[in-house]
Amino acid sequence: MSISTVSGRTASVSRTEPRARFRHLLAAEWIKLWSLRSTYGVLVTGALVSIGICVNSARSNVHLIANSSHPEQRTAIDPMHAAFVPEAFQILMLVAGSVGAITVFGEYASGLIRTTFAAVPARRPVIAAKMVVVAAVVLVFGAVVSAASFGVTQAIYDGQRIGLSISAPGALRAVTASALLAPVCALVGMALGALIRNAAGTIIATVGVLLLLPSLFQGETYRWVKEIGNAMPISAWDALTDNPAKPPFIPIKYPVSITEAWIVFGAWSLVAAVIAVTVVRRRDL
Repeated sequence: MSISTVSGRTASVSRTEPRARFRHLLAAEWIKLWSLRSTYGVLVTGALVSIGICVNSARSNVHLIANSSHPEQRTAIDPMHAAFVPEAFQILMLVAGSVGAITVFGEYASGLIRTTFAAVPARRPVIAAKMVVVAAVVLVFGAVVSAASFGVTQAIYDGQRIGLSISAPGALRAVTASALLAPVCALVGMALGALIRNAAGTIIATVGVLLLLPSLFQGETYRWVKEIGNAMPISAWDALTDNPAKPPFIPIKYPVSITEAWIVFGAWSLVAAVIAVTVVRRRDL
């Protein structure tokens, strides 16, 4: 609003400020994300540790084969398992979830969120842009870890002639699922950050929801307990990365069907996004 004088009278002239376009919000969120040096360190360290665990598993198995006097030792190894060691991808889940969480609670802790919403009062587009940027960044992170883990471990196994190619049954599905696991966890972290708005509380909740909660629903006694456990992201990932061509004496166990596992990924992402947008829009700063 500006004030001007016309014929001795004071008149108010409204000046409409241009509305921020969604691409401008994407650019702003990109700058905010990469302005944090911790983002680089967390993603790089998480990638190296995750890949290192998988590579070490493959090297250990190759050493076991080379020093075994039993020819059947080679056929007892599941080459898919070393590429997707559960402990390695649990670290990936924590890294992705933490990066997602800090992008939300970090702004509340620093007070930057007030400046952001003062510049762009429409909260939903701001949070949507934040989710798109974070999901895209951690998707690249997940794709690098997944592809590198599969490629390096199978190259190691190839020396013993048991390595898999990307065209092997279930290989492409496993690589894709492992890459997509990262943005799913990042969106969960963002939703928890929007709900809790506290650094320690959000990180604890992220660890609890992604890793500890599934362990509480692994029983076989009650069907409803098992069904809840099957609806967790880590259970869906486990099904999607299982090797359909395992050695015959290693049982193939799909806690959920392949279709259901993809649905779990999509449902968690959608629900997390809805929670983040709804909570930030309705709660006071």
